Amino acid sequence: MDELDQALGAVGPRLRALRKQRNTTLADLAAETGISVSTLSRLESGDRKPTLELLLPLAKAYAVTLDEMVGAPPTGDPRIHLRPVQRHGMTMLPLTRRAGGIQAFKLIIPTGSGNRPHEPQTHEGYDWMYVLTGRLRIILGEHDFILEPGEAAEFDTRTPHWFGAVGPEPVEILSLFGTQGERVHLRARPKN
Repeated sequence: MDELDQALGAVGPRLRALRKQRNTTLADLAAETGISVSTLSRLESGDRKPTLELLLPLAKAYAVTLDEMVGAPPTGDPRIHLRPVQRHGMTMLPLTRRAGGIQAFKLIIPTGSGNRPHEPQTHEGYDWMYVLTGRLRIILGEHDFILEPGEAAEFDTRTPHWFGAVGPEPVEILSLFGTQGERVHLRARPKN
């Protein structure tokens, strides 16, 4: 097996890992990319060789570069090229690039999104949010909070929750999210 075959053979497991990491079904991915469930399944299992026509929509859906998807060797450039993603009316800038574990994001939520809350959502995970600028409205279960710059919230995402910007400016927050319910931090005991 030559180097090219090895690289192409590794794409399927990477695709499966990306889909699992994002908690997405093959059907959801098919709807987003226009690629059939059958083709997606065969790509993930390695029964179909990846082509550029298949990888481009998948890279867009997963918000990763083709280099990341195919495991291209590093170019020696130490800079991280973060790509913003638009989801649910907000801009998400991933700050971590490793699969699994706690993920860090900078979120920019447009002005006025907190005036008309949507239906609170639940999902597996644990979230920590720190407000950088603006005012963040969080509905968490039966509670309704406004967080100012410098304030943080930490919660289990199985609790019904919703958040948005209130006030005259967008809100920018740092978010640390663990899909498996990992808590963001451990409390250290002082040395005796």
